[in-house]
Amino acid sequence: MATIPIDIRTGTFKKDRIIGIDLGTTNSLVAYMHDDHPAVIANKYTGERILPSVVYFNDDFTPIVGNAAKEFLTHYPNRTIYSVKRLMGKAFADVKDELPRLSYHVSDAESEKVCKIEINNGKETRLFTPIEISSMILRELKRWADDYFEEPVMQAVITVPAYFNDAQRQATKDAGKLAGLDVLRIVNEPTAAALAYGLDKTKDGTIAVYDLGGGTFDISILKLEDGIFDVLSTNGDTHLGGDDIDQAVLTVMAAEVKNFCGLDVYDNPQIKQRLRLSCEQAKKDLTTADEATIRLDVCGKNFERRLSSHEFEQLILPVVERTKTPCLKALKDAGLTPSDIDAVVLVGGSTRTPLVKQFVSQIFGGKTPYDSINPDEVVALGAGVQAGVLSGDTDDVLLLDVTPLSLGIETVGGVFAPIIPRNTKVPIKVAQEFTTSVDNQTGVDIHVLQGERELAKNNRSLAKFTLKPIPPLPAGMPRILVMFGLDADGVLSVTAKDQRTGKEQMIEVKPTYGLSDEEVEAMLLAGFQNAKSDVEARLLIETQVEARAMIAAIEKSLTQHSDVFHALPSDEQDAITNVLNDLKATVDSKDRQRIAELTEKANELTTTFAQNVMNTAVQKALQQKRINELAS
Repeated sequence: MATIPIDIRTGTFKKDRIIGIDLGTTNSLVAYMHDDHPAVIANKYTGERILPSVVYFNDDFTPIVGNAAKEFLTHYPNRTIYSVKRLMGKAFADVKDELPRLSYHVSDAESEKVCKIEINNGKETRLFTPIEISSMILRELKRWADDYFEEPVMQAVITVPAYFNDAQRQATKDAGKLAGLDVLRIVNEPTAAALAYGLDKTKDGTIAVYDLGGGTFDISILKLEDGIFDVLSTNGDTHLGGDDIDQAVLTVMAAEVKNFCGLDVYDNPQIKQRLRLSCEQAKKDLTTADEATIRLDVCGKNFERRLSSHEFEQLILPVVERTKTPCLKALKDAGLTPSDIDAVVLVGGSTRTPLVKQFVSQIFGGKTPYDSINPDEVVALGAGVQAGVLSGDTDDVLLLDVTPLSLGIETVGGVFAPIIPRNTKVPIKVAQEFTTSVDNQTGVDIHVLQGERELAKNNRSLAKFTLKPIPPLPAGMPRILVMFGLDADGVLSVTAKDQRTGKEQMIEVKPTYGLSDEEVEAMLLAGFQNAKSDVEARLLIETQVEARAMIAAIEKSLTQHSDVFHALPSDEQDAITNVLNDLKATVDSKDRQRIAELTEKANELTTTFAQNVMNTAVQKALQQKRINELAS
């Protein structure tokens, strides 16, 4: 007999528990949908609502997570891992500039594709990837949820910065899997924040979500209409956040400590950590006070430095100003101006800083930003709302996200053909039909790319596969349907199908983790900066491809139908021969206009020849038909 699960605490039918997780650079949280509103899940035994994203390894390599791990930052900095989110989905080459800021060691010898963090207990060295470290943080949050619900929770929604590329998103999903969670959805953090504020239940309008967290900055422009969130554009910087504010203060204080007693704190990991934590505390104090004090016991002396809010703001202003350009780019991509924005939402602990609030208000035309919800909790609460949507606890929200970069394939001549343009809403499926450029091809190579440049070589290669076998037909005859499917998590699947035979080949793009953290931003910037030259290069290639096809067609006809050619008047023969030679001599040049003119001229001069070839073929076919009829 079938059994029906009942929740004994509520007396209702049990649904699959789905939690929402904010896996943050500095802190992480877990939330769920409680009746009609989201709520943060606290540690059942300590009451903690926020879990510091810190992991310490003891002598037997047992991980300790959260506040308990933070206690070891100043004692065992080489064994205490923090800001690991900045390493997700990256290789050593991508993070080498970040390493001086870290007190732990990333192995250059072991991190060619995936960063490996080196932990040494004095007797043995072990390597851990950022994915494994993140899974330990997620596992602790899962334990909080398990304890709260008094049963295991197996499904989750996890938020990521909007500008996380596919490698970083996949790394996040892998971390969830290692933690024992089925990650149902990866949600952009700014989008989650809008849900937390319940803006879906307000009047329709356009919302800017400004998210300055511990390690990343995101700006998203969302359109709210009839309860539907439509992400118009996203932008950001995956290497900008509260860590950089701390670093700005730390740099100045480190120089003053060196003048104070001659010690370079960067040569002493323990002292550097103590100073960093003191700078971080001063930052927090200055959100409400006019002055804070940075203290450090060093060289047998007591270093003490008063820091005013005015001086603090001058130190961090260059960091805050770096957020302006992404905001303006997001507005431009959405086709909007600051005056078109109806509401601005602040997300991330760094937005508590008064200077940040003032700066955001100035960017968006003097509007007072939403900041009533704890900025550390707002993303997790939004993840809880999305978890409620997936579990069926709430159904009045629809989220339409966008892909930040174009996706497409390489076509003949090395040209990039976008199939899903950037800022296209996901999930989505798009198909385009292509053909061959060479006679008698028995296979078609599909090269999947991501980027904004006109030529394939300037974009990022995602995957390659071959559709084969296909029937050997003349160029242009095969019909190859290429379909791109992009799901809500940004995972791409590509299918190529021969329309004549039904032969099909499919690949799910599995990203490699060794990627630059500025790759998405760099791709967009390169696309803007090189737009004119890229278009010219693309047009030249397309013109050359057309010319080569014309040359091949003429030469093929001259070989196969020489009798028809020699039946033409001699002046027509000479004209065709001359234009063919001119086109062959010019096709590899960069004179696109000349190539196009010769191609058009060749097409005009061979019109009579082509018609005669067709008439001769038809006459032969009819003659053969009469012979066959007589024979029968």
